[in-house]
Amino acid sequence: MNPADEPASIPSPMPSPTLRRVDILAMLLCAIVGLDTLGSVSANGPQGLVWLAVLGLLFFAPYGLLIAELGSAFPDEGGPYVWAKLAFGRFVAGINQVFYWISNPVWLGGSLCIVAITTFETFFHPLPGAWKYVAGAVFLGAAGYVVHASLRIGRWVALAGAAARIVLFGFFVFSLSLYAVRQGIQPQHAGDYAPTFLGLVALAPVIVFNFMGFEVPSGAGGGMRNPRRDVPAAILRGGIGTVLLYGLPIMGTLLVLPATSLSSLTGFIDACRAVFTVYGGHLEADGSVVLTGAGDILAKIAAIGLIIGLFTSGTAWSMGLSRSQAAACADGAGPRWLGVLSAKNGTPARVNAAGTAVSMIVMVASLALTDGDVQKYFTAGISLAISASAISYLVTFSSFLVLRRKYADTPRPYRVPGGRVGAWAVTALTVGTMVFTVVALIWPGLGAGWFGTVGDPAEYLPDGFQGQRVAYTLSQLVPITLILVLGVLFGLAGRRTGVTEPATERGVTVDAP
Repeated sequence: MNPADEPASIPSPMPSPTLRRVDILAMLLCAIVGLDTLGSVSANGPQGLVWLAVLGLLFFAPYGLLIAELGSAFPDEGGPYVWAKLAFGRFVAGINQVFYWISNPVWLGGSLCIVAITTFETFFHPLPGAWKYVAGAVFLGAAGYVVHASLRIGRWVALAGAAARIVLFGFFVFSLSLYAVRQGIQPQHAGDYAPTFLGLVALAPVIVFNFMGFEVPSGAGGGMRNPRRDVPAAILRGGIGTVLLYGLPIMGTLLVLPATSLSSLTGFIDACRAVFTVYGGHLEADGSVVLTGAGDILAKIAAIGLIIGLFTSGTAWSMGLSRSQAAACADGAGPRWLGVLSAKNGTPARVNAAGTAVSMIVMVASLALTDGDVQKYFTAGISLAISASAISYLVTFSSFLVLRRKYADTPRPYRVPGGRVGAWAVTALTVGTMVFTVVALIWPGLGAGWFGTVGDPAEYLPDGFQGQRVAYTLSQLVPITLILVLGVLFGLAGRRTGVTEPATERGVTVDAP
């Protein structure tokens, strides 16, 4: 192998790798099972469950197989950046890494932050005016602090997040059973579950985003004890857990509340409030919920679990993506000063600080530009996070076939079954899904009126942007263009500084070109 193609390596200054198989599984559950998008799927009605299952087979399963091979064959620190670099070179990989990395602070400062604020306001106390900014700053600052801490601390946060999801969803399903016995459920009609193409256009981006995250632990490959063995095992368990942890709450939400009354922002929150009336409270004639006694107390406890789940989603992604970005910078695909690790904690402190700053800017700018309209803020933030992620995955998934050819002799503890046909199949399915996702996000309503379908594309604009296609399109294309420019600038900065001397003082080591 040419030394110029060697993966970047950022060994931690800790005495030994920290992440065990259970920690990798916890990171996967926190990264993949995002609680901010449950309402978005539920709001599209029962066909959301059907498309969840279909995309689970056509995208989620091939995606897991592909990452299991890449993560076990190339377990180097930096994960997706290393795979893209080996396949397409440092410059392309560096630009792709910027898209991948920056999607996280956009998501954290946008979707996750606003759902956490809305949950707090719904269950505890309103946050008028400037208090929303204060709450957002506390949420994002705490996330930045956790990511800056060592992996020894970060693993406990991931374990807490995984436990919070299992307990919250388990208690929700149990409470739903009681609610169904006492209050009944929404009428179910077989026709409501019939999948439609327009339903796919509306649901594919958010469902695909729900399924993203298999590669996150590979970003911290240097902190794993045995990545070649543990990554495939964790992906298998995480995949099964993810399907259950998504499917059951969405089904429960649709059984309790009519889809027409659900918001993409508050759908799951509204379902929790309705279900907890079995412990104390009632539904008003207009459908509003009044919680009293034990119902109010248990709802508040569940709300804390929901906020913890949101918080740990962002931190789990940040732990993997920040280390990948630091690896890229240390390897000459970005400013060299961003590629150093903290001598004390072994974490990429400068990349973490930059990510926290971006998430703060996203929060402040979005709230200011949308005049406090949290639904519009949520829509713009989640759409941009999905777009940036999907663009980066186009390169990551495409690297799979290239690496199969260029590094055919590299030991692969796990291989995608089916030989060459299997490899082409998982690549076509994953890359094709990403292309469809990006197009459907940038132009909502794609295909409305085509091939005999009914409807107007304007009807499919996201919540908060009805009648504002130009404004919505600009909310996606302008930031995407800026991210591309940033990636190019990072690449040029990396070329100027080069990678001739490893920065060993703070634990960073890279291979010279």
